[in-house]
Amino acid sequence: MAKRDYYEVLGVPKTATKDEIKKAYRKLAIQYHPDKNPGNKTAEEKFKEATEAYEVLGDDQKRQTYDQFGFAGVEGMGGASPQDYSNVFHDFEDLFSGFGDFSSIFGSFFGEGAQQRGGAHVNHGANLRYDIELPFEKAVFGTTIEISYNRDDVCKTCGGTGSRDSQGRKVCSMCKGTGQVRRSSGFFAISQPCPVCHGEGTVIENPCPDCGGSGLVKKKQKIRVTIPAGVEDGRRVTVPGQGNAGANGGPAGDLHVFIHVRPHDIFERQDDDLYCAAYVDFVTAALGGEIVIGTLEGRKLSVQIPAGTQNGKLLRIREEGVPVAGSRRGDLYIKVFVKVPSRLSKRGRELLEQLKAAEGETSQPELIRLKDVPH
Repeated sequence: MAKRDYYEVLGVPKTATKDEIKKAYRKLAIQYHPDKNPGNKTAEEKFKEATEAYEVLGDDQKRQTYDQFGFAGVEGMGGASPQDYSNVFHDFEDLFSGFGDFSSIFGSFFGEGAQQRGGAHVNHGANLRYDIELPFEKAVFGTTIEISYNRDDVCKTCGGTGSRDSQGRKVCSMCKGTGQVRRSSGFFAISQPCPVCHGEGTVIENPCPDCGGSGLVKKKQKIRVTIPAGVEDGRRVTVPGQGNAGANGGPAGDLHVFIHVRPHDIFERQDDDLYCAAYVDFVTAALGGEIVIGTLEGRKLSVQIPAGTQNGKLLRIREEGVPVAGSRRGDLYIKVFVKVPSRLSKRGRELLEQLKAAEGETSQPELIRLKDVPH
């Protein structure tokens, strides 16, 4: 089934402010949360749909990309996985302030495992960065790339528990499970992380031989990433859940793919427009005519040169630039440089002498300021 427009999902106009988007999502999240609609698959799907919409529209960068490119632009940039919607709530107190205890509304859906698992503290996996250089054409028209990188993955031997056997974790004998030890100095008592369990409150007596008790191992990952058309140099594409796995069953971090665009030999980009230059012989510039140029896509394009075209004139070719939202494209601008021949044939010289006699000769040209020269 086709996705609904994110603004339609939240029931807000495209001009909605960030606060209006937040309020709309908060209302839907409470209305359709699975804890309040047990066994209702329709409500659960609506909750997930609203959450995905909020994750995009609630983020300024993702919203701008969505407004410009639609779903294709945010593919790979966001959208929580169906199994992990806890990542969306970057600020529980801000989003649900005024609604009492957050856990009373969303407690069992995210589960206590979001904080602890088997007595061990759950840690969110680290985000990873991957830099990729793209040819100019690929950045303009979009592409799909395959990348390989190393990430922390859940140990298959112990299933991420870090334990060699089923005994798993036990309460730390030093801190009695608090993760803190108190040291007294005169009238003062200072709490510090327990040196035995490192603040976890639990210890593994028989660590897994493959991961050394961390529950994580290094793995070479290979994935395909969609680069939206029109991506600019320095922008990033975020692939959620493809960073390092979290310790003790914690959610994985994200992979941030940073785009570096290789300059083109001919074309330059300014916003959504492309620019290039072309030499035009002085006869065509004077009389007008047609030239054929190669486009960025490799097509041949006929361009009309108006009679009397001056050196430095910009010719605008509509919708031959960078693709933008929908099917529209920017424009292509060609800067004309009139080429005067350095050597003439005998016949050519005779014709120019005739032209000079017919049109007259300007031996005393008018002087003008440099800044007044037309560009």
